[in-house]
Amino acid sequence: MKKKSYLTWSIIAALLVTGCGAKGGADTSSEIASATENVTETATQTATQTVSDASDENVSEADSEGTGKDKSGQKSESDAESAGKSGDSVKTGAQESADYEVMSYVTDEYKLVWADEFNSYEGELSKDDWNYEAHQVGWVNSELQKYVASSDYAFVKDGELIIQPVKNDDGSYVSGRVNTSGKHDFTYGIFEARLKVPEGKGFLPAFWMMPTDENLYGQWPKCGEIDIMEVLGDSTNRQYGTLHFGEPHTQKQGTYELHDGGDFSKEYHVFAVEWEPGMFRWYVDGNLFYENNDWFTKRDGEEEKPYPAPFNQPFHMILNVAVGGSWPGYPDETTIFDERAAMYVDYVHVYQKDSYDENVEKPIKVFNDREPDETGNYVNNSSFSEEEDLTDNVDWKFLLLNGGEGNAEIKDDEIVISSTNAGSEEYSVQLVQPDMPLHKGEKYRLSFDAYADEDRTMITAVTAPEVDWIRYFPDTKVELTGEWQTYSFEFDMEEEDDDKGRVEFNMGKQDSTATIHITNVRLEKVQ
Repeated sequence: MKKKSYLTWSIIAALLVTGCGAKGGADTSSEIASATENVTETATQTATQTVSDASDENVSEADSEGTGKDKSGQKSESDAESAGKSGDSVKTGAQESADYEVMSYVTDEYKLVWADEFNSYEGELSKDDWNYEAHQVGWVNSELQKYVASSDYAFVKDGELIIQPVKNDDGSYVSGRVNTSGKHDFTYGIFEARLKVPEGKGFLPAFWMMPTDENLYGQWPKCGEIDIMEVLGDSTNRQYGTLHFGEPHTQKQGTYELHDGGDFSKEYHVFAVEWEPGMFRWYVDGNLFYENNDWFTKRDGEEEKPYPAPFNQPFHMILNVAVGGSWPGYPDETTIFDERAAMYVDYVHVYQKDSYDENVEKPIKVFNDREPDETGNYVNNSSFSEEEDLTDNVDWKFLLLNGGEGNAEIKDDEIVISSTNAGSEEYSVQLVQPDMPLHKGEKYRLSFDAYADEDRTMITAVTAPEVDWIRYFPDTKVELTGEWQTYSFEFDMEEEDDDKGRVEFNMGKQDSTATIHITNVRLEKVQ
C-alpha cells in the first residue's frame, strides 16, 4: 500500500505511502487500480514509537517535530542481524497446541517456531508477544482513524484476536494496530494467519511486515515492506499480496479472487507468505497465487545494495484495520461500525527452516521488448474482434473497485461497458491492458474510437503500475457524445524503460453511468 512507514524502538520519519499498500498498497500485474492516485506521497516528518503496554505511562505518540520521547528498547545492529534466522523453536506463553490444518507449503523442512492462537488468555494482548501502537489521524495515506494503544480496540475474546474500529459520536474514528517488533522478529520463513476481514466501504485490514531496523538500508521504501494480506472493505472477494522496495519506489503485486460468491468477510481464510533468500511466494488457503524474486534497494547517489537486500534483515509482523485513505476511499452511509467492521484473527503462525543459504544471485531482468503488430500497434485485440476473458491478466481486463458496479462485454468489434454504480473513485470502473513496452526518449501516440449512449466523460492514461503509479501519459478527461469520435494523444516517454506500462480507461466517479463503447485502441511509436 502504500504506504505505512514506522519504526519500533527508535525514532523515524513516517512516510505517507500506499497502497498499496493499508499502509504502503497500492494499487498486481499490479492491480491496485490506476488512481491509487500517487498513494505514495511526499514524506512528512513525524515520529513514532511502538508501545508495548496500553497504560498511559507507556504510550508514546508521534510528535509533530519528529522527535521521539523515548529511545528505550533499542536493539544493537549485531542483535538485529542475527534475530530469527535459525529454526530454533521459540517458546512463549502465547504458543499453543490447538488443532489446525497444516498447509501444503509447510514441507518437512519447516517447523513451527512461534505461534499465537489466542486460546490461553483473554482481554489485553500478551505483553510478551505483542506491542500496541499509537498514531494520530492522518499519520499515513490520509487515513481517518486514530490508532489508540488500548485493549478497547485490539483484544482477545473467545480464542480470537479482534481488531475493532469505532466511530465516535463526534464523527471521529479510532482503531487498533499491533505488532511483534522487538519480541518476535524473523529473517525468512513462512508467516501465516487465519482470519476474517471487515466488510464496509473505507475499511482496509492488513497483515504485513516491516523491518525492525528501518535505518539499515534507509527509510521507506528503501527498507522494504512485505504485505501478506490486504482486502478492501467494499471488494471483499479480492486479496492483494505486495512487495514494496526501491528507491525509486517500486512494487510487485499479485491478487487472488474468490468466485461463486466467496467472501473474505464472510468466511475465515488462511493468508500466508513464504520468504526465502531470493524468493517470495504468496498463498491463500494453500493456493499459490503469486511469486516474485525481482527487487532492489539503494540510496540516492549510491550503488544498489547487494541482493537480496533489503529482504535479508529481521522483519516483524503487524495487524491493523485502517479507516479511510487514499486507496480504500472513505466510509459513507453504508458503512456500519458494528461486529462487521472488525477483523477476527484465529491464529498467527511462523515456520522456519533450520538454515538458509543466502548466497543467491539476483535474476537478470530481461526486458520484454515485444514487437508491435504489422501496423505498429502494441495493443492486443485492439478492435475487439476476438472474445476474451476480461478477468485474467492477459490483454484486456475489466475491474470494479471502491463501490463501482457494472459489466463489460465484447461484441460486434467493440467493447461495451455498462455501469450501474460509478463508485467513489475514478478507477472504480476501469478497463486496462497491461504489459506495454515503453522506451525512454521515444514519442508515442495513444488513440481510440469511442461514444456513449448519453453525453458523459471518461479518463484515459498510460501508467506505471510497478513504478509508483507514475503517469507516462497523464490522466486526461475526454468528452464522449452519442456519435463515434476518434481521440488521439501524443506523449514523450521521459522515464526509464518499462515493459509493464498500462493503457487505462477510467469510467468511475464521472457523474454518469451512461454506457460506453470503445474500439480501435492503438498505442504506437511516432516516427
